[in-house]
Amino acid sequence: MIHGWVVIDKPLGLSSMQTTSRVKRLLSTRKAGHAGTLDPLASGILPIALGEATKTIPFMVDAAKTYEFTIRWGQQTNTDDQEGEILNVSDARPSQEEIQKILPEFIGKISQVPPAFSAVKINGKRAYALARGGKEVVLQPREITVHNLDLLDMPDHDHATFKCHCGKGTYIRSLARDIALKLQTFGHVSYLRRTVVGVFDEKNAISLDFLENMSHKGHVEESIFPLDWVLDDIPDLILNPEEERRFCHGQRFAKEGLPDEQTLVCRNSDGGLLGLAKAVEGQLKPVRMLSIHERKD
Repeated sequence: MIHGWVVIDKPLGLSSMQTTSRVKRLLSTRKAGHAGTLDPLASGILPIALGEATKTIPFMVDAAKTYEFTIRWGQQTNTDDQEGEILNVSDARPSQEEIQKILPEFIGKISQVPPAFSAVKINGKRAYALARGGKEVVLQPREITVHNLDLLDMPDHDHATFKCHCGKGTYIRSLARDIALKLQTFGHVSYLRRTVVGVFDEKNAISLDFLENMSHKGHVEESIFPLDWVLDDIPDLILNPEEERRFCHGQRFAKEGLPDEQTLVCRNSDGGLLGLAKAVEGQLKPVRMLSIHERKD
């Protein structure tokens, strides 16, 4: 089994699950999962974990992301993108100066209500399923973090393109909706592309067609990033043989001198990856054990 990450430049029209399923078929792997959903109408970076790398998905889901998106002014849709039904229209069009003036209000920790057509659960059901069924969807605001938000271009009277670097849980469709409302007009996302997810950016990404071609040639490994690629910003801790034995059995053991609650990448004396642990009150607690070697039957 392959253990690592493949970074797909997801095309328009495919869901994240459809893209992941195609990768599984191309690589003949049983275990795969994506880190951070992209809507079918969005393109861009979709990191897909393979094999034991699926245990590190939370580190990528929580990673900062960068998007480029275009707002179409004057139209509010029920999906907050171009796929939905138009709910409200306005003749108001903001100027560059008006846009630049309000952008600082959307930087930092802000409150955001997710779109009605989103994967947020309400009493165990997805909001988009309720919305598609004609039921009223009331979602609670949540705190998100926007690190940077820049106006890139105003190609015409009806459109403006932005770049956003943000934390987990940010809905760009909601951001576009709220920017438009702040400018006393309506708006929806007409173009959305994700350009960065954590340590991965566009230079790391390949198309599905390229992956298929590589699989036919038997050179798939050239497209795979190591499992621990996404753990580079977590400190390493080398374990001695006895500590390694206890770690691999899922046992806590005393380990002084580590900051409490710190997450660590544990390795053996040869530098081999063992898994993830957390320092808790002078002890090391195994959190994720990573078996990257194939078992021999």
